[in-house]
Amino acid sequence: MNTYGKQFRITTFGESHGAGIGVVIDGCPAGLHLDLDFIQHELDRRKPGQSKITTQRKEKDEFQILSGIFEGKTTGTPLTLMIWNEDAKSKDYAHIAEQFRPSHADYTYQQKYGVRDYRGGGRSSARETAARVASGAIAKLLLQPLGVQIYAYVSQVGKLKLEKAYQELDLSLTEDNIVRCPDQAVAQQMIALIDETRKKGDSIGGIVTGVIKGVPVGWGEPVFDKLHAELGKAMLSINAVKGFEYGSGFEGVQLYGSQHNDAFYTEEGKIKTRTNHSGGIQGGISNGADIYFNVAFKPVATLMRDQESINTKGEAVTVSGKGRHDPCVVPRAVPIVESMSALVLADFYLRNKASRMND
Repeated sequence: MNTYGKQFRITTFGESHGAGIGVVIDGCPAGLHLDLDFIQHELDRRKPGQSKITTQRKEKDEFQILSGIFEGKTTGTPLTLMIWNEDAKSKDYAHIAEQFRPSHADYTYQQKYGVRDYRGGGRSSARETAARVASGAIAKLLLQPLGVQIYAYVSQVGKLKLEKAYQELDLSLTEDNIVRCPDQAVAQQMIALIDETRKKGDSIGGIVTGVIKGVPVGWGEPVFDKLHAELGKAMLSINAVKGFEYGSGFEGVQLYGSQHNDAFYTEEGKIKTRTNHSGGIQGGISNGADIYFNVAFKPVATLMRDQESINTKGEAVTVSGKGRHDPCVVPRAVPIVESMSALVLADFYLRNKASRMND
């Protein structure tokens, strides 16, 4: 399935070493002004070659809008955005044409389809997420007038963890360093750890924390399409993601119900909760409090060292690491997590309009 969303729908297409990556957005309301500079800025945050701790593939990731816009505004018809590939080096992958790289999608794609594009992973490459960020930028533009604010930042690399809660941080500082951690002292330690890992030819995982402010009460569906379930699905669809938790998450099991319940109170005519273990979602529906969650990313599967594996004939082989790869994906995953959050919320915003008669 290459499509996500019910009302605000995206369909991504393209491969890592094909002509390019693109997305078709269907259901975006007419009359939305598209800030092209903002869309490009979001893509620049995700693009490769940003720093010494990311892949050195050089892609400008400049986008073209092929349809759905007139005089700077959306027309209500499908929006098509295209990002052309410019720096694909397919020869770097010729040696694994008949080999299955450990923990990659090579084997499963081969078994499912009977054929696979081995050049950079083809469709399974994280390059596909450029299309998500482009469409996520448009979703952000749709949400901005509503006061919805979406943040993400790196809160852990390997065993190195940022111990402060998001309320203690100035999230505006996230972009002030190459690892995208808003605590500058911890950020420097993370950068050093990733760089050390890179020099060893190894990789390391981490956690991206998401924070969403300003979501009105009532977004989400009560049974299968719970807001947190859709956020979880969206995050788990991102390459290398191994876990998702929201609100108190797994730590919440250590509390008694009397400690975990979020008591209601009224302040200036508004209903609020004294705590927020629920993570801004109750019964699958937003309650107006901050939505916060963690997304766990595994270490990158491609290593710049030899690994044991097998080939398509089942014979033992040694897979050599070549090409250009991130030693840790979390710095570039920050805008992807934000974009997937925006896509989920834009969809629920439009769906919510049909959930009740106007007051």
